[in-house]
Amino acid sequence: MEQFTVLVISDDAEFSGAITGRWQAERSTPAFTLMKGDLCQGLDPETFAVAVVGAVRPNGLPAVLRALEIAGTPVVLVCEENQNTRDLREAHPRLRVLRKHEGWLDALLLLVSEILRRCEAVERLHRAEKAGALLQQQASLGEYMLQMRHSLNNALTSVLGNSELLMLESGPFSAAARSQIETIRNMSLRMHEVMQRFSSLEKELKVAERQAAGQGKTRAQVAG
Repeated sequence: MEQFTVLVISDDAEFSGAITGRWQAERSTPAFTLMKGDLCQGLDPETFAVAVVGAVRPNGLPAVLRALEIAGTPVVLVCEENQNTRDLREAHPRLRVLRKHEGWLDALLLLVSEILRRCEAVERLHRAEKAGALLQQQASLGEYMLQMRHSLNNALTSVLGNSELLMLESGPFSAAARSQIETIRNMSLRMHEVMQRFSSLEKELKVAERQAAGQGKTRAQVAG
């Protein structure tokens, strides 16, 4: 699992210490940012993946939850067993509430770990989508170049042939002009080699595609 940051908001130092201490027993430990309730304004959602809220100053909880709602990250509220959270749930539908019953630390660890796994899955999905879009762009460019290679080869053949004819001329070309014509010829040859490589790659890709199709058919037959 990638290392994400868990934001712990509480005015009770023992609450924050209990969470970080409990997590030390696990093989995979996220980073922690500890913050008091009166400081969580203008939070940057890029700096943490999930927030855990504990006891804060009287009447300060609604402001804390509003700041976290603006940030848009998952929020877990740890409250006392007898605390009424109905209004908070109605005001913040995405809020997860965990009451302090026996073993609440273990339950919190499991809940936050699951949230972090989902965050990791979402990040992987976004990276895969970006990589897929890039591959699609590259494939489109490659397809266009393959489609245009015949036209480009024809143009290169014309440039190469005319440059060679000019080099055979015994006309009044200066040494500098002949050097420039030779440069045109050499660069045309190099471009022609590149285009030949494109043709070879196309053939290799077709062979690989046929082989992959054959292997897929074989596996399907074996499975059948």
